Amino acid sequence: MLADRIEAKWIDTFETAFGLCKVQPGDAVAILSETQSRALNVHLAELALLRLGARPFHVVLPTPPQRAPVPVRSTGASDALRELEPAIAALAASVMVVDLTVEGMLHAPELPRIIGNGARLFMVSNEHPEALERLLPDPALTEKVKAAVKRCKATTTMTVTSAAGTDLTVDMTGAVTAGVWGYCDRPGTVAHWPGGVVVSFPRAGTVNGRLVLDAGDVNLTFKRYLESPVALTIVDDYVTAIDGQGTDAELMRRYFAAWGDKEAYATSHVGFGMNPAARYEALAMYDQRETNGTELRAYAGNFLYSTGANEFAKRYTLGHFDLPVGHCTIALDGDAVVIDGRLQGDLA
Repeated sequence: MLADRIEAKWIDTFETAFGLCKVQPGDAVAILSETQSRALNVHLAELALLRLGARPFHVVLPTPPQRAPVPVRSTGASDALRELEPAIAALAASVMVVDLTVEGMLHAPELPRIIGNGARLFMVSNEHPEALERLLPDPALTEKVKAAVKRCKATTTMTVTSAAGTDLTVDMTGAVTAGVWGYCDRPGTVAHWPGGVVVSFPRAGTVNGRLVLDAGDVNLTFKRYLESPVALTIVDDYVTAIDGQGTDAELMRRYFAAWGDKEAYATSHVGFGMNPAARYEALAMYDQRETNGTELRAYAGNFLYSTGANEFAKRYTLGHFDLPVGHCTIALDGDAVVIDGRLQGDLA
């Protein structure tokens, strides 16, 4: 168990990250948290902003009652604000929002109103600062992520294959693609730390094939490395069959079914990790309450497949899986950008 105390090196870490976000002396910066937020990170954010000469203020909300039939983890869709207009107005009036909610505001319905007038939102993932320290944003990664975004936006078809049996096709026409390099320095933008990932939100009815999660792949909703293969059949975006023997397949079947919601079975986004500092094995090194698993989403060369909400396909649900899959070959219009889990060319 890591000690939850303030360390000078972690204030330095947050100060550096906020510096990359171009926080200036006198900037009004909102620190958004809830009663179940990681208090250590809230304190570190305040101290680092004060070091930079900013004028931080806190917006703290009670963590809302649970509405789901099962535990909800790592959705990126916090419901802490729950349309509370005075809080939204305060956030929107700031230069930057440091998002320290438990789930994060990336897919929250209030986000467009928060950033619509120029405020930027910097989501600090619910990680122990020991991990954030290792995964400090690296400006050298920025251009590579931007290059990957450009290639994805120009692509009509993404294919994903693997020796384990994955054979997936994504029609990328009209997909919305975003890249995250770990900091945001422009008005009206959103980023999360740790970063180093490119993701595309496909249009409805555009994802088909078979995705095989092999032993050693990761189910981040459960914060668990798979011990036996699980094969997902995907038809027009929706998981229609979950094949496999043992605990991993049974856990997925039960969690999917618990929502009683067809949209929980749908594709949310597809993409790949690009951060060379992110470690595949990191999940084995932390107790579950100490990690949100964002590092595993970003480790270089993984194919990231996620189920659940996709606002661009007009699908909304709290049911969500993030599934980083290793040893895949990812091709964009036939050009392999990842081969057997290794980034290629200018993206490496």
